[in-house]
Amino acid sequence: MRSEGKEIMEKIKILFFAANPNGTTELSLTKEAREIEEKIRAAQFRDSLEFITKWAVRPDDLLQSLNQHKPHIVHFSGHGSPAEEIILLDKLGNAKPVSKEALIGLFRTLKDNIRIVLLNACFSRPQAEAITAEIDCAIGMTHAIGDDAAIIFAASFYRAIGFGRSVKDAFDQGKAAIILEGIQEEETPELMTRQNVTAESVVLVNGRAKRPKRP
Repeated sequence: MRSEGKEIMEKIKILFFAANPNGTTELSLTKEAREIEEKIRAAQFRDSLEFITKWAVRPDDLLQSLNQHKPHIVHFSGHGSPAEEIILLDKLGNAKPVSKEALIGLFRTLKDNIRIVLLNACFSRPQAEAITAEIDCAIGMTHAIGDDAAIIFAASFYRAIGFGRSVKDAFDQGKAAIILEGIQEEETPELMTRQNVTAESVVLVNGRAKRPKRP
């Protein structure tokens, strides 16, 4: 029921996928999720954001979770490969590569509310660029990225989103946070957008969201 004099706003959902298969380098994925949650809780519009985590993700989990939650932001944290793949788990917990083409097909059929995809994985820039054929904004990594830099960037990015900043501002704050910590990896994340979309115009919270018209 709608309370008198109050408008019920839709929450912005962040769907966090994590995968660290057997035989791969151990990543601090739980620390990343915890840091993101802490930064969101400290943000001005924290009640406008909902952070949902999915662990040990297998390919079918992507379909299930995107159908179930209809997120506005999709975040993948884990391993990528120079072969333009992200690495999920198979049924035995071993590495299961997912191709760039498979990701494009996934977001083509399940984009729903999605405005941003953040691939916090090594060598994920080509996948992010390809995804912008379907999604307004995508962030990928130009090469390998260290655990600390990946965590600092992601947490600062979502804090800025929670303060009502644009995607471009949030991206720039994530890079600034890496520099402030003295880590020389600020050029690793790269932001790309769909044709005719500017990252400055994409604001998800504080009632200022503007969705560009499709050409």
